[in-house]
Amino acid sequence: MIDWLRQYTDITEEAVVRGFLGRMLFSGDESLKKVRVLSGGEKVRCMLARMMLSGANALVLDEPTNHLDLEGITALNDGLVDFSETVLFNSHDHQFVDSIANRIIEFTPSGVIDREMRFDDYLASEEVRALRDEMYHGHSGLVI
Repeated sequence: MIDWLRQYTDITEEAVVRGFLGRMLFSGDESLKKVRVLSGGEKVRCMLARMMLSGANALVLDEPTNHLDLEGITALNDGLVDFSETVLFNSHDHQFVDSIANRIIEFTPSGVIDREMRFDDYLASEEVRALRDEMYHGHSGLVI
């Protein structure tokens, strides 16, 4: 994995590359595994380490907790909480969404609801509930 990861960065120090793998819960000799023998969850964690090494200022993640065990989800959650740039993601994991998201964008049949708030607050909001009801049931046509 170390050699595979090195091809995506200018960082040459093995200890630094191992550190990124360590953040995704690959410890000791696990970082010496061949990429082709990794499980689905390990592949996801390896790709997340690659993204962290990229220095990106924005991440787009589609169901990032899929194939991760609880430790992997926790590591990802901690990494995204510390990520100071933009993360656009979707997830069915309620706890993950509530702990990471600070802006909720919901696409409805008649438009978009966009609120800067935590997910639990979004779900509890009477204003959002009324708007959602109107946007799902109150319009017969598409509003752009």
